Order: sequence, then structure tokens, then C-alpha cells
Amino acid sequence: MQIRHVSPVAYRTAPPAVSRVYRALESEFGLLAPPIALHAPSPDVLAASWVMLREAMIAPGSVGLAAKEAVAVAVSEHNSCPFCITVHSAMLNSLTVHGASDPAPAIADHQAARDWARANTARPGVSGRTDGPGPDHRPELVAVAVLLHYLNRMAQIFLGPVPLPRGIPHQSLRVVMPVLSWLRRSAGPAASPPGRSVGLLPAARVPSDLAWTAGGPSHLAEAFGRAAAVIDTAGERSVPAPVRALVRATLREWDGRPPGISRAWVEPLLREVPSECRAHTRLALLVALAPYQVDGQMVADVRAADAADSRLIDLVAWASMAAAREAGAWMAAE
Repeated sequence: MQIRHVSPVAYRTAPPAVSRVYRALESEFGLLAPPIALHAPSPDVLAASWVMLREAMIAPGSVGLAAKEAVAVAVSEHNSCPFCITVHSAMLNSLTVHGASDPAPAIADHQAARDWARANTARPGVSGRTDGPGPDHRPELVAVAVLLHYLNRMAQIFLGPVPLPRGIPHQSLRVVMPVLSWLRRSAGPAASPPGRSVGLLPAARVPSDLAWTAGGPSHLAEAFGRAAAVIDTAGERSVPAPVRALVRATLREWDGRPPGISRAWVEPLLREVPSECRAHTRLALLVALAPYQVDGQMVADVRAADAADSRLIDLVAWASMAAAREAGAWMAAE
């Protein structure tokens, strides 16, 4: 009921590839989270999004859940994603203010993790940076940051501003969020083994921009390497090659900061691609650099050229992942 621009895939009628992810999501995350469920029209991208979420946020490691949620809040605030800010702030609040149980591995100071994420969301040299977590813990927190850079963009395109169905008053959040946080905390036993989900995706080489995973637990490299390969394949089948080339080139020049409220920066770039690619280019560039600027007309322009839900999910997922990978590479820098 919260998903827009594509038709949600119902649990009871989902094909096997989707149903398998839905069952895992409910079992280990506690609920059929809309930021993952929205991917269902493209089943392999759905699996990739779940694998990243599961191995970054749920799988046990040296970093506690409060520190992970603190990074999730910081990245979501940087990206101005109201849906994710609401969800992760409520979860962090339940873990810290209310003293809910959180296994206490090496990083107990969630505020230090949040400060590190806030200080490192821009490319080195653009703003002050902080060393934050040591090298033994950094890959796990970078994984969370990359995941949230990705999910923030997907949520801003396909979900509303709050985790409520349309028409439900915002005041309901005071009741809903504690329940959602409880469901999330109560799901997924701490002993759930790392790497359990990676078999949902085919084996893949870890690309150079995800080299930061090599310093962390092996399940992170498996999860993010495989997910990146699947989303790259989705881009190849649904995003024209000139669009992908231009987005990558633009991201290499991006400093990590939002470009502002004007969309004037996009129009000169469109002259670099064939006219038939411009709707796709406009949407992909804005998803990658300024997802808060995307409106329904931009989505409709892409749908006019190709009405398939799966291809829209592919395009937005590819652009979101391209930006997330770029940000992760500089967040991992010493």
C-alpha cells in the first residue's frame, strides 16, 4: 500500500523467486519491509537488495546494531530521505534511549559511528573528515553506509515520506514506529550465521570499487560483490549504454554534496546523449545525485518509452547503486 510508480507483488501470488525473498525478509527482518519489497517486479534485483540488507544489518559481526543504525540515520539525513530517517531514528531510539537489548561487541559508542558517517559523506578534501572506527570495524560500517545510500534513493522514488499507507494520518507514527522497532529487534536471532543469504545470487568477482570489503568479514565481499554484479546486469538490460556512461562520468566528478534545489545542472548534460535516451538520462542522473528532485512526470516520461515495471526498477536500482558504490569508495578511504 505504500509503494508507488510500480505495481506491488502480493505475497500470496508472488512467483517462487520473489516468495523466497519475502519469507526470508519476514523471518529475519521481522516484517515485509517496503524498501525491499518495492523491488519485487525485478526478482533478481529484489534478491540483491535483500542480500545487502541481510549481510550488512542483520548478520552478526564486530559492530553492534546501535552503531549500524546510527550510521543509517546519518546517511539518510545526508540524503534527505524522510522515510529512512523515520524508520532508522525510531530503531536507534529503541536501542539507546529505551535500553533495548543490543549485543555489545567492539563498537559500543554509537555516537562515534554516527559522527564518522556524518563527516565522511562527501569526497575527501571537500569537508573535514574523522578517522572514526578502526580498520577492523570500518568495512562493516561502510557496508551499512553503501546500503543506505542505495536504499535512500530507492525509497525516495518509490515510497512516500513516512512508513504509513496513503491516507493514514502522520500522528499514527507514534503508535506504529514502536511496534515496527519491536518487530525488527525481535526478529533474526543473534546466532543467525553470516553469509546465509548469499546463495540467492550467483558467484561474482568483487569489483575494484568494492575493495573495501576485503578488510572485513568474508560475507560482506560475497554479498556486495554478487549484488553489484546482479544490479550491473539489470543496468545492461534496461539502461541504454550512453546513459550508463554519462552517469558514471558524472559521478566521478561528484563531490558527494547535494546539488541544490534547482535541476538546471541536468539539462546541459542531456545534450551528450541521443534524444531517445534523454528521459532515461534525466531520471538516472537525478536518482544518482539528487533523488529528492525526481517527480512523477520524470517517471512518466520513462514509462512512456518502456512501460514495464521491471525496467523502471532496474534503471533506478542501477543509478542508486552506482552512486552508493562511489560514496562507499571514499568513505572507506583512510
